Amino acid sequence: MAARWKKAPPELVALFERELAKEPRAEPRTMFGYPAAFVNGNLATGLHQNDWMLRLSEADRAALAKLGGRPFEPMPGRPLGEYMVLPKAVVKDARALAKWVAKACDYTAALPAKKKKPRRK
Repeated sequence: MAARWKKAPPELVALFERELAKEPRAEPRTMFGYPAAFVNGNLATGLHQNDWMLRLSEADRAALAKLGGRPFEPMPGRPLGEYMVLPKAVVKDARALAKWVAKACDYTAALPAKKKKPRRK
């Protein structure tokens, strides 16, 4: 049996919601039971267990790695290409957090918009 994912801590969820309220391009949604934000239909950022992940350009991923960021792996050994986990120090620093969320939204906004799929009946 696979291990169960833990719920994101309430204080992290509250911080995520406050931060996303500042970003007009971000559309809040839930993904796999966790808060997430989409820009033009593409996932830009979200929470997973105790982690805050972001979709970033290659240069920004390299810069975040130097600060202690790591590739986002929802399942060990299976990283999601453009996504990185924010180091805890960045999450705790309001200005740094806002900067990285904006970078994720900027990068995601530059991607082709996803078309909405029709709902199943």
